[in-house]
Amino acid sequence: QVTCIEVVEAYVERIKEVNPLINAVVKDRFEEALQEARQVDKLLSEGPGNDCLEEKFPLLGVPITVKEAFSLYGMPNTSGLVNRRNVIATSDATVVSRLKQAGAIPLGVTNCSELCMWYESSNRVYGRTNNPYDLQRIVGGSSGGEGSVLAAACSVIGVGSDIGGSIRMPAFFNGVFGHKPTTGVVPNDGQFPNAHGVRTSYLCTGPMCRYAEDLELVLRVMAGPGVSKLKLNEKVSLEKIKFHCMDHDGGSIFVSPVDKEILQAQKKVVEHLESDLGVQVQRVAIHKMKYSFQIWSAMMSSKDSEGQEAQRFTDLLGDHGKPVWPLWELMKWLVGMSSHTLPAIALGLTEKLVNLNISGKAKLVSMGKSLQEEMEALLGPDGVLLYPSHPTIAPRHHSPICMPFNFAYTAIFNVLGLPVTQCPLGLGSEGLPLGIQLVAAAYNDHLTLAVARYLEKAFGGWVLPGKV
Repeated sequence: QVTCIEVVEAYVERIKEVNPLINAVVKDRFEEALQEARQVDKLLSEGPGNDCLEEKFPLLGVPITVKEAFSLYGMPNTSGLVNRRNVIATSDATVVSRLKQAGAIPLGVTNCSELCMWYESSNRVYGRTNNPYDLQRIVGGSSGGEGSVLAAACSVIGVGSDIGGSIRMPAFFNGVFGHKPTTGVVPNDGQFPNAHGVRTSYLCTGPMCRYAEDLELVLRVMAGPGVSKLKLNEKVSLEKIKFHCMDHDGGSIFVSPVDKEILQAQKKVVEHLESDLGVQVQRVAIHKMKYSFQIWSAMMSSKDSEGQEAQRFTDLLGDHGKPVWPLWELMKWLVGMSSHTLPAIALGLTEKLVNLNISGKAKLVSMGKSLQEEMEALLGPDGVLLYPSHPTIAPRHHSPICMPFNFAYTAIFNVLGLPVTQCPLGLGSEGLPLGIQLVAAAYNDHLTLAVARYLEKAFGGWVLPGKV
């Protein structure tokens, strides 16, 4: 019905219109994208039948955006680190290459938090990204630019990465879909910083989309040959899924209580599943979830099976240059002289504290392994857990520094290696997105994706900002 050039032009105009407000796209490639769109139209006019093209190029002409932490040829690849501000990617990350080979057209790269380790997307290279539903609110991190750009209807598909909720938190705060695949299926190559040691088991690359049906298609492309490990061709009978529900983590002292509106939205999901599908949603209380933050923190800093230490965050901050001293950087920050953000400096300081209690850390790692077994046994081959995406709706800018561990609601599933889909559930009383996490056992991504498609129809999915 429309040409590819018309589609790409529409998205380019949309970005030009709203990006001055949200600051999500930090570097564009509009001229190249328009040229690629013309080539798509040429191919469609001259080439073989559309069925043949669809099989070869499942994303032909689809505009996408890419988190700046991933290499996209000719685009910056700083991850918000000032001493990388002149780094330009000379190749494509594996997932970016696969999306381009499938016909997708990148429009540009989007903002993230400094070194992808904080849940507000703000740094000293590009500044701060704003939430399209309320510019005074955060977009989440670290894939916050992607969450914002998708919510504002500036892109169709986003490339995100997630080691503590960096796909799911931005998807939740911005009212879009995000999927953290089962660990080890989608390659992480070509992003900075990449995971080393034990963290290679926790970092996941995955899709972010406005529409639930796009998640599976993009996941197939991103996973490449690895997709055979997932059961995406299996038909899912929703009535046969064993649904479990947990309202909160059990009351950790480190995180905020879950907002009433988030609990209410989750209750509506349970009621809808029970009345529409005739299933019984089982309420569960998993005691170890109360220690989610401590477990994630201990497992993130533990040695791998070969005894290799986890990479230190302060080493990453230096990026092969001079070592960074967090206490000195804090002094500089107080007088406006540091090139690092306060959350990055704080993380550098707390990193040292985590490694002081060796025996306590070992107990927490053991608790994490035990929780993993408990969760796999609970979910089995046909289970899905409903769990809050975050204890609060999108907070105001800077306020996460007061409750820095709220990301534990998403982070725990990284160290457990489970697939999770964040599903939007409309807007709350303040016009901000609500949502829920759908969790399944390893390699059962097809179950959470199917439930996300179902809930999108029931609850409306993504809502255009400013519509209400």
